[in-house]
Amino acid sequence: MLDFVICDDNKSALLKLEKMLDAVFINHKYDAQVLLSTTNPEELVNYVKRHSINVAILDIDFKSKISGLDLANIIRKKDKNVYIIFTTAHLEYGLMAYKYKTFDYLPKPITLERLEDTIIRLFEDISGTASKFIRLDNNKTIIKEDSIQYIQKDGVKVIFHTDTRDYEVYSSFKRILPKLSGQFFQCHKSYIVNLEKISDVDTLNNVILLDGNSKCYIGPKYKNKFMEVFNDGNFTDSLDSFND
Repeated sequence: MLDFVICDDNKSALLKLEKMLDAVFINHKYDAQVLLSTTNPEELVNYVKRHSINVAILDIDFKSKISGLDLANIIRKKDKNVYIIFTTAHLEYGLMAYKYKTFDYLPKPITLERLEDTIIRLFEDISGTASKFIRLDNNKTIIKEDSIQYIQKDGVKVIFHTDTRDYEVYSSFKRILPKLSGQFFQCHKSYIVNLEKISDVDTLNNVILLDGNSKCYIGPKYKNKFMEVFNDGNFTDSLDSFND
């Protein structure tokens, strides 16, 4: 059985999330349970110090001296194998969350469809049975998420640049971002990058170099958040090189 804990300082959001989780467990006959659901991050800290857990779903921004990122750090120090999922109304936190080896982050308000997709992937990851797929153009085309290098907005079109070819669809970042996992980050008003595909970063020219000699760009208002994790050296394993 997988044991979950949840922490969110919004009581109504917490109760809704717990109900949706229970519905996903029942619908898919998953052997899982929520051991603790709390609005108090200090209660969660005390709990994880005394109990073993498998999955933690954490809000990032608490009205407390302890943030969701602090909770993730505490959990990681005790057990590096715990799956961590962040929830946030601020998508710019996505990259910050990623440095804690985040399995996923869920944009608020959380929908049942998005939560269900994440939990399915989590169980697939545990069993090692599948990769996540993205459905395009009214579900007619399916591509592997980990094949995407970056996503580009071009007018009313969105272009998925993958390892093998490009796919164009009529959509928007607002519709696409909630479907993506935590390895993706919007680095520019017109670009979303797959962090795991980055080979180098040219900070002088605000260019991100990717596997296969492709590239995308960093926008001024996105740069500080994007660079924060790299400046801390948290992606040294996944980068071939990095220019400060």
